[in-house]
Amino acid sequence: MTAEPLEIYLEEGDLERGLRDDVRAGLSAGQKWLPPKWFYDARGSELFEEITRLPEYYPTRAERAVLAGHASDIAALTGAKTLIELGSGSSEKTRLLLDAFTRRGGLGTFVPLDVSVSALRGSTAQIAADYPRLRVRGIVGDFTRQLDRLPTGGRRLVVFLGGTIGNLLPAERAAFLAAMRAALEVGDWLLLGTDLVKDPSVIVPAYDDAAGVTAEFNRNVLHVINRELGADFDPAAFEHVAVWDPDHEWIEMRLRATRPMSVRVLGLTVDFAAGEELRTEVSAKFHPEGIAAELASAGFTTEEFWTDPDGLFGVTLARAR
Repeated sequence: MTAEPLEIYLEEGDLERGLRDDVRAGLSAGQKWLPPKWFYDARGSELFEEITRLPEYYPTRAERAVLAGHASDIAALTGAKTLIELGSGSSEKTRLLLDAFTRRGGLGTFVPLDVSVSALRGSTAQIAADYPRLRVRGIVGDFTRQLDRLPTGGRRLVVFLGGTIGNLLPAERAAFLAAMRAALEVGDWLLLGTDLVKDPSVIVPAYDDAAGVTAEFNRNVLHVINRELGADFDPAAFEHVAVWDPDHEWIEMRLRATRPMSVRVLGLTVDFAAGEELRTEVSAKFHPEGIAAELASAGFTTEEFWTDPDGLFGVTLARAR
């Protein structure tokens, strides 16, 4: 079976407007910031795939270990007819779930949602070829804005992997989970991947690898802004910084100006002092009881919580109540 034509709810113009709005707001703030979603042009996606294979970067391996160990349990417990993946990318880890559902039988539809038309077109074609009995419906959309576009009916399992929820600030997480619950019916399922709090000596190297791949990934956001908005950032004049915040229990990625400079973008002149930092990502880490509490506040009941053998990463199976 071939993949169905993509359902597009996010146009190139929407992405450009979003980038403009974020850059204008973030670079005008007292503490400058940019959201991490703008890392991911084609080059940024390649760099992130490289990061996931680095020895320091444990989250991908740990989450994969959880899914490899419990995919059959997830298929049996949920009995889902429709599997929806948010921020799907290549859907590589999701294949462990698709394999388990295929062995069990009953899954009829796979719905990956992603902002990238090109990435989604490629991944849906490959999934459709590899799982010929599965209906594949790709949705081009932003999971923070287009949850109301998810297909309805049947028993649904929404999958949100990679610890991506940790990139949302607490208020943003609460809003996202509430919107997720509103998009689901009572009895639908949510599978959520979350990185866990652990010794910073393990966490920090995952965001500051010895080979410098994460540094290049971090600076890529400046290349994106230069290309898309005609800015004149000198990416080489910014050094990569990864800092553990013990109060918030999250890691921050920042870009630190190595010299005073002025950057022109969107008609603005943005001044940087030497040593001034631009925050590009927050990646929150979680405790199991905290995950359950946030889900409960949004209207979900935690049914299962699994970790990898080393206890680095957690996967929660929750049900809409």
